Amino acid sequence: MTAAPSETEYPIARDDGREIEPLPRVDPIVRGVRVVVSAITRTSVWRWAAPRVLPRIEEALSALTGSGVQVSSLVVPSLILTTIGAKSGLPRDTVLMYTPDGHGRAIVAGTNWASPHHPAWTYNLLAHPEAVITVRGRRYTVRASIIEGDARDRVWHHLESQWPEYRRYERDSGRTVRIFRLHLTAALPQEHDGGH
Repeated sequence: MTAAPSETEYPIARDDGREIEPLPRVDPIVRGVRVVVSAITRTSVWRWAAPRVLPRIEEALSALTGSGVQVSSLVVPSLILTTIGAKSGLPRDTVLMYTPDGHGRAIVAGTNWASPHHPAWTYNLLAHPEAVITVRGRRYTVRASIIEGDARDRVWHHLESQWPEYRRYERDSGRTVRIFRLHLTAALPQEHDGGH
């Protein structure tokens, strides 16, 4: 049995074989904090409050600072996923926890705070697998693929190495959570690049 891949940085190979700058490393102190915080996030109070409160705090911080500051990234590695709406065709931004898979790709799970319903962004990726992610100010184009079958158990094991008992969200939701691997295809210029 092989160990789950670590969270160290790996070069990211595009389909044409050229490398893209890897996803940023996670601070070891932040990783330690997760063990403590993960117990709180499994409570029903947190699951009710977090989806209502955290997005508003992050929007306010973003407006005040003019940056993509993410409160959630202080606790878990977070990214902003920009998808194309399955029905609207419009860009949609969602802040998500992600886990590097150890091979230059990001894994995201549609836990939706243990809700019985799949989150909208998963429908968007199923309809339009090409998307954009922003990680600590770095932007990348990605191609999403859904993880199915036996691979799901291995991926859940890896996810729980970062966030203890994360699969409990799936059990409590009563549905099969959609898990996606995001394959980085290109690095994009940062939004402030352009000489303003």
